[in-house]
Amino acid sequence: MRVNADFTRRVAVHFDENEWIASPAAGVERKMLDRIGEEVARATTIVRFAPGSAFAAHTHDGGEEYLVLDGVFQDETGDFPVGSYVRNPPTSSHTPSAKEGATILVKLHQFDPEDRTQVRRSINGEGNMQLFKDTQEDVRVLTLGPGESMELDAVGGLELFVIEGSVQESSEEFAAWDWLRLPPGDKSSAQAGASGARVWMKSGHLNQMV
Repeated sequence: MRVNADFTRRVAVHFDENEWIASPAAGVERKMLDRIGEEVARATTIVRFAPGSAFAAHTHDGGEEYLVLDGVFQDETGDFPVGSYVRNPPTSSHTPSAKEGATILVKLHQFDPEDRTQVRRSINGEGNMQLFKDTQEDVRVLTLGPGESMELDAVGGLELFVIEGSVQESSEEFAAWDWLRLPPGDKSSAQAGASGARVWMKSGHLNQMV
């Protein structure tokens, strides 16, 4: 399966225009943003867990990175409420579930194979936060006031996910849970809407894909 797999192109996916697709696990649905592979894949996905749903225990050979958008996500290490940002590196394993339901943005099989850094952070609160940075990528949350602009310098590629509020980029409006991917070498800018915006942004990580 290949979904938005040409990393030389700008891609925009709007949450309300993207259908939920059932996963192999009962009660778990997903909206695919990009994907290369079948059930085990390099993928960026919004995943919705119905109350009481779960995935079987599994190991993340290529790592897992997720942000909890709604509800409470869980595994055997604890509960991860809205605003939790987690990086589970290659070779890590867990049994994910959502007793009361949850929705997450998740990226799979996109880590350096030698990466063993685990991160658990909360993005709740005001202001900007750098969540992770190494020689290959920079992950952060940015808070924009009404009408505030920011530069999108995608030297090594860039992804932007709107957590709340709205932004405009290239005359296109991005509301909550919309996603934008810019290819390496691109340069753009975004402006927050009338109510401001909070965005998750990842950059520098797509050079190997083009």
